[in-house]
Amino acid sequence: MRPRGWVLVVAAVFAVLQLANITGRDTPDTKNYLAYALSLSGESKRGVAAATIDYVCASQASAARRDQSVHVVRFHRPDPTDRVTAECRQRQWRQVEPRLAAGQTGGHTVPYMEERFMRIFEARPGYPAFLVPFVMAFGVTWGLWAAGVVLACAGGVLVFLILRTLSVPVPLALTGQALYYVLPSGTTAMRPMTEGLLMALTLAAVWGCALVLRAGRGRAGLLLVAGSLLALFAVKHSQALFLGLCLAAAGALVALRRYRRGRPPGRDVLAIAVTGLCGAVLTVVLARLLHYPSESDSLQDLLTGHFARPDREDPWPEFWQLQGNFWVEWLRRQAGEPLFAAALGAGAWGALRRGGAVGVFLVAAAFTGILTQAAHPDIDIWGGRLIVLAWLLPVVGVPMLLEPVVRGRVALPAQGHADRARATN
Repeated sequence: MRPRGWVLVVAAVFAVLQLANITGRDTPDTKNYLAYALSLSGESKRGVAAATIDYVCASQASAARRDQSVHVVRFHRPDPTDRVTAECRQRQWRQVEPRLAAGQTGGHTVPYMEERFMRIFEARPGYPAFLVPFVMAFGVTWGLWAAGVVLACAGGVLVFLILRTLSVPVPLALTGQALYYVLPSGTTAMRPMTEGLLMALTLAAVWGCALVLRAGRGRAGLLLVAGSLLALFAVKHSQALFLGLCLAAAGALVALRRYRRGRPPGRDVLAIAVTGLCGAVLTVVLARLLHYPSESDSLQDLLTGHFARPDREDPWPEFWQLQGNFWVEWLRRQAGEPLFAAALGAGAWGALRRGGAVGVFLVAAAFTGILTQAAHPDIDIWGGRLIVLAWLLPVVGVPMLLEPVVRGRVALPAQGHADRARATN
């Protein structure tokens, strides 16, 4: 079977496994993105509210039924589906109905919470626009599931393409694809949230860097990087800002390192750095022109429990105190379960030792996950979804780290001109 066939097989196996959980993946923010998508498809505000509430409550009822079926005390009790559904609908409509009656009907989302909080989701049209064709074709439940499968599978395929562009053998490139699916990156990509699309676009930018620096396809690679940054702005503009700044910083570091060694910085490296910097600057300018929520709004949202309490007069000292407390606690938990830290270390080692300049850009892209988590130092946000972009480092870096080990033990086909030359010597 050709490599593309194996890529499809791995993706298909992952997709089939996802049939085990059609519902139950949603988070509290899912209904905001779903409402936005249904609004774009032409539904009325009340119709959008009814559809999103039905989806949320059906998901909660399904989870409650499964949990009760394996509860050691309550497993023999009657099916709780109807009761949980009714209670959920009553609770959800109690939040929405008064706001609709008060005239809070602007924008594309349903007013589940205070208007300042809903503005955050109004500034993220990219993911809802991606959902529209799936929801219209398959309905809400299957549409969200299918969209998640497409995004998750696309992320794994992009990992494969990055590794192949770096001349990593096909078996190890397939290993990287599989790692994307089995690690938290795959689990998070399947959730009806922006993270799956964020990871796919970030991987597309890294692939663009690899095309520029390794495949000699400078124009195509730079267009891919620029297009990814532009799409990220529509999905979540903070990620576009972080990625642009990190790519610019990585390019500057590579150029400085080469300069100190007496080598020219390289026009390709500088071109990627300039593209990233331009993307970051354009993100800031467009966000101001479109009156998107600022860093001050995000800070108040964090410290006031989504604007449920009065604004802080001087939030920055509290933020930095919370920041310090968060990372101390985060490191303590990592010491108890060091898989993530070990995976990051192995991925960084493989990327920097085997990936050259592309490895530096990969580390920079994965670092956006750390920045996203630092901007929201909340220790309990849905299983580490904010930091999930950092998992891209072991997903791509570990197969590169394994390449010399596998080559020493298993006969692999030559990958490029340099490898063919070594194979014949």
